[in-house]
Amino acid sequence: MTIERTENEIIIRLSPDLDVSDIQRILDYLSYKQTIQGSKATQKDIDELAKEVKKGWWEKNKHRFPDLGKSLF
Repeated sequence: MTIERTENEIIIRLSPDLDVSDIQRILDYLSYKQTIQGSKATQKDIDELAKEVKKGWWEKNKHRFPDLGKSLF
């Protein structure tokens, strides 16, 4: 593995025998870090947003789960 920093970017070269799914997880994390860099959101803000998103998702999709809450036995 080699890491090179240029004026505009960081270049990472990896061995081709690495598992692509492992690399993707690392890239997803780095993408997340880059996205939140400079964010002024608090944990409370994030928790409230997550609650709103989940509620909206459930309202739009609950018809897809008609048996949810019924006994499985």
